[in-house]
Amino acid sequence: MPRVVTPVPVGAGTVARSREPRVLLAVVLAGLVASGIRPRSHGTWLLEVVPVLLAVPLLVLTFRRFPLTPVAYRVLTAGALMILLGAHYTYAAVPVGEWAQHWFGWSRNHYDRAGHVLQGVISAVVLRELLIRRTPLRSGRWLLLVTVLGALGVSAGFEIIETTAAVFTGEAGQSYLATQGDPLDSQHDMTMAVAGVTLTLLLFRRVHDRELRPLS
Repeated sequence: MPRVVTPVPVGAGTVARSREPRVLLAVVLAGLVASGIRPRSHGTWLLEVVPVLLAVPLLVLTFRRFPLTPVAYRVLTAGALMILLGAHYTYAAVPVGEWAQHWFGWSRNHYDRAGHVLQGVISAVVLRELLIRRTPLRSGRWLLLVTVLGALGVSAGFEIIETTAAVFTGEAGQSYLATQGDPLDSQHDMTMAVAGVTLTLLLFRRVHDRELRPLS
């Protein structure tokens, strides 16, 4: 009698058994250790890495019960590594940003601006995922609107937290803000986050939807 092979459904169990999230976790942990080795400012470093220190345990604890899509884990890893690099040097002094500043003749180091674009990407991906999997919303105008407004809210929330931390932490907080003399730094950061959301919805939405389909 021929053996019948039952296909394994692609879904939460498949994601949970994948090696990729574990590899990405190892990369982030290695980056955290490297970032903490003789940072430019220990106080600023501690303030900067707080999101990573909060997100990693949460993602580990929820991994088996509520695994995210591969694209979500990838953008979260990219965001964590960008934070860790900025934390090591401080955002205003990251070498790649200084190189770009010199090359393009910019008046400031724009590494933090790139970080806020990525923040918008992460917010858009994670918010879409939670809304599609946990609410009646599906791809369409309402999901688009809620995602954009939600990501903008996340960006504004970070700006409020950064300002509050700077008030109470003195010099470390000023480096943490990384305004570099820009009086409209918060507004520019939120604009960059919206650019990241727009980039996500234009370029990654269909890929994200394909990965979400087995999990929804």
